[in-house]
Amino acid sequence: QVQLVESGGGLVQPGGSLSLSCAASGSFDSIYTMGWYRQAPGKQRDLVARITTDGTTNYADSVKGRFTISRDNDKNTVDLQKNRLSAEDTAVYCCNAQIRIRSTFYVRWGQGTQVTVST
Repeated sequence: QVQLVESGGGLVQPGGSLSLSCAASGSFDSIYTMGWYRQAPGKQRDLVARITTDGTTNYADSVKGRFTISRDNDKNTVDLQKNRLSAEDTAVYCCNAQIRIRSTFYVRWGQGTQVTVST
């Protein structure tokens, strides 16, 4: 069974920074695209950023220039460095990964970690 476990959420003041990390564990053959999504109260879950195995990245317009996604293919981890945070960044952040087990592909989600930007 494959698990994604996030860490690093919490409370941060506006203008501050926070880093999230997600680690994949379990039995699988390959991990392809990994990403971060977020869901604010009363809103749908939206893509924040994603990264392919070769390091190609894609960001939501609202976080471009402020957030940086990175991954370690050897450790099966994906990180999200968030700078210049504002209240609009408050949400539950979830890690996502496309995983291959033998010839079947799966999409796995972490449980999420709360990020609150407030004074």
